[in-house]
Amino acid sequence: MSAGGLTSKARLRAEILAARRATDPHDRKTASGRMTRRLLDLPDISAAGCVAAYLSFGSEPSTSELLAYLRSRGVRVLLPVLRADLDLDWAIYVGPQGVVQGGRGPARPSGPTLGVDSVAEADVVVVPALAVGADGARLGRGGGSYDRALARVPVGRPVVALLYDGELRPCVPTENHDRGVALAVQPSGVTRFGPRDPGSS
Repeated sequence: MSAGGLTSKARLRAEILAARRATDPHDRKTASGRMTRRLLDLPDISAAGCVAAYLSFGSEPSTSELLAYLRSRGVRVLLPVLRADLDLDWAIYVGPQGVVQGGRGPARPSGPTLGVDSVAEADVVVVPALAVGADGARLGRGGGSYDRALARVPVGRPVVALLYDGELRPCVPTENHDRGVALAVQPSGVTRFGPRDPGSS
């Protein structure tokens, strides 16, 4: 990608993060609740025995209700553990009591890690995103951690991004290593995307 493309990514990230921070916390909580209900209504989630998800932080759509529900159903939940090389390892989520603050990254399960390839065991992968394009292209925070992790997810396995309304965009700038998503869940609805070439931009 050109320098101009990288600048476009940075500008879009800054725009969306500023909009999230400016949103009233109560409104974010309400939006997250609607998003969670739409996500849990998906047949992909209903049929899943193992889900890879994440612990939300800051102004991200909250995943606390999602994680609690999955645990109550006996679903095996994998959460990311950020490694020193910025790749993602994974550990089993046993509940809020089993979470510790990560070293360089966000909070993480306190149990043993399972290896970077364990994400391939998940029937559904739920990922954070700042925006998603009309073709399923995902804009993350720029570290590349999820792009590496999603490269290990088997083709055809559903990858779902959680977005607030307004974060589904006609076009999102991408690079060759960027990995897209199959679905975007927003408070106002669910969007399914057609198949993408895993390495396409």
